[in-house]
Amino acid sequence: MRRSRRFNPRVALAMAHDVAASGVAWAAAFWLRFNLELPSEFAAAMLQTLPLVVGVQALFFWRFGLYRGIWRYASLHDLRLIALTLTVAALAVPALLVLLRLTVLVPRSVFLLDPLLLLFVMGGSRMAYRAWKEGRLGGLARVQAAPVLILGAGDAADALIRELSAKRDWRTVGLLDDSDGKQGRQIHGVRVRGRLADVAKVAADLDVEHAIIAMPSVSHTLRRRAVRLATQAGLKVLTVPSFDDIVSGKVTVSQLRSVELDDLLGRDPVALDEKILSGFLSGKTILVTGAGGSIGSELCRQIARFKPARLILFELSEFALYQVEQEFRAGHPGLDIVCAVGDARNRPRVEQIMREYRPRVVFHAAAYKHVPLMEEVNAWEAVQNNVLGTYVLAAAAAQAGVEAFVMVSTDKAVNPVNVMGATKRLAEMVCQALQREIGTRYVMVRFGNVLGSAGSVIPKFRQQIADGGPITVTHPDITRFFMSIPEAAQLVLQAGAMGHGGEIFVLDMGEPVRIVDLARELIRLSGLREDDIEIVFTGLRPGEKLYEEVLADDERTLATPHAKLRIARARGVAPDWLPRLMEWLGSAGACPDDQVRAGLSRFVPEYSAVRDERPAQETAKARYG
Repeated sequence: MRRSRRFNPRVALAMAHDVAASGVAWAAAFWLRFNLELPSEFAAAMLQTLPLVVGVQALFFWRFGLYRGIWRYASLHDLRLIALTLTVAALAVPALLVLLRLTVLVPRSVFLLDPLLLLFVMGGSRMAYRAWKEGRLGGLARVQAAPVLILGAGDAADALIRELSAKRDWRTVGLLDDSDGKQGRQIHGVRVRGRLADVAKVAADLDVEHAIIAMPSVSHTLRRRAVRLATQAGLKVLTVPSFDDIVSGKVTVSQLRSVELDDLLGRDPVALDEKILSGFLSGKTILVTGAGGSIGSELCRQIARFKPARLILFELSEFALYQVEQEFRAGHPGLDIVCAVGDARNRPRVEQIMREYRPRVVFHAAAYKHVPLMEEVNAWEAVQNNVLGTYVLAAAAAQAGVEAFVMVSTDKAVNPVNVMGATKRLAEMVCQALQREIGTRYVMVRFGNVLGSAGSVIPKFRQQIADGGPITVTHPDITRFFMSIPEAAQLVLQAGAMGHGGEIFVLDMGEPVRIVDLARELIRLSGLREDDIEIVFTGLRPGEKLYEEVLADDERTLATPHAKLRIARARGVAPDWLPRLMEWLGSAGACPDDQVRAGLSRFVPEYSAVRDERPAQETAKARYG
């Protein structure tokens, strides 16, 4: 049985308004036709036809769905619908008078004036109601709202002004944009008051303390410049969400947030081959090791988009696994996830997982990655975890018939000078040695530092700023390659899907970034001046390079169909190499650090423990000028 619609007083009130407007418009049309002096015979005609006209128009109002919309959100769509309804009604009224053979004196101009007046009343009342609800009619009530400048005068600024006008927190007082054609123009009554370089002067003239960067689709270079100009002017800077998030509907343009380092150092969005990735991941059981880490958890998030049949989260840390489990239980309730605590070096545990769940694709992200910690005291543990763990997992994958084994490597495996980099190169060589013409495809992916990952300098710098400084940087010239965690994870997936087996993919990391410049950017983003926080140089740490290798060098890599992926021309592995390595890894007891380095030198010819020892400064504690 069909449910009857509940009585809605708002709909009834809206319809009563329109019916009353219909009667007033019909009378006003006669009144205007005769220059405000309505003859008695035409007054009688107006009254005689009034019920018929109002009834016909009310019927069309209802049938055309004018009351499905909400006045609070009245828009151009509603105005178009009203215009269409009134046009049809304007044709129907005289036609009905003719059909009913009513001999009444209705001037033809009345039939034209009536819908125009009615459009003005019905459309105007809806727009006025929306403006009132959004606070645009109560300008005095918004005086207490904080004035704000918007940097950018494009589509994002247009949407942002409209959304902020409905809020009580902000009052947009000006726009800044570098486009010549926009100077002096207005968006929703807000004037473009100059260029981005004028932000300090305009902010002082208007007594503004906040600026919003509304340029989600411009290059990071332009966005960085806008943020720098605003922070140098002493403004507190916010930004709109990323262009991808706005387009996907995840967020609205008015969901402002603080500017993060990703906004300034980020890169162009990754173009993924969704069709290839869907065939690679959809409907399959996927295993991710190190699933509680920065890269591992992001791999899981990206994989979940492609609806795998099952996602196995393999993690040694119970707490990290608990955290990622809670996230996926809440965010992906329909996804079948298995939370497996385990160590990749534990052969029986790994083989049990492989037998029981039969994964089709394995992503191996579990590793020890901290260079100074692995360089001394923990060198043998780095070898055991990064190399033996990879061997145990990769061999079990081949035995279980896994289609693809994707190992997450590092740029520090390129001509390594530290234990961590050498162990990751050794793990790559293990996968190369296990590659056969038929069977599991082993794919390795190298990339540099990721912004915000566990153990990166960014959280450390933030804490040092919160503590009042100083910020400690090892060397004024030290540089690193950076990319965001989501970008790294997406490219790992893409490489895994593209690999035929045995390749080492390297990611295009862009231009290197000076670490001291990162520190200075973070100081400004924290609302402080560079002089407020001291930067102290402490000297290179054990195993630390001053410069990382360039990963996307055309002379050492081969192009792929993807612009951000290349294949390294890596040295091959001798047939007897793997048994000799396993003999060393299986030796009883822990090796001292010097023996570990000697062993790494035997198995990784390009490894050199000679470190770049160029001095940081004449003194370890020098203020950056």
